[in-house]
Amino acid sequence: MEKIIIGLVFLGALVYLGRMVYRMFFSKQVGCAKGCGTCSAMPTETNNPV
Repeated sequence: MEKIIIGLVFLGALVYLGRMVYRMFFSKQVGCAKGCGTCSAMPTETNNPV
């Protein structure tokens, strides 16, 4: 039973990493795959009326 749980956790981690790598290389979005908005490739808003 323990080996099944460890295998499922390991398989889930592989799926997560594989999805992240796939999105990084084959995504049609601008920016990086993290989605946190800190990349320099992300467009910035310039609607500040200063």
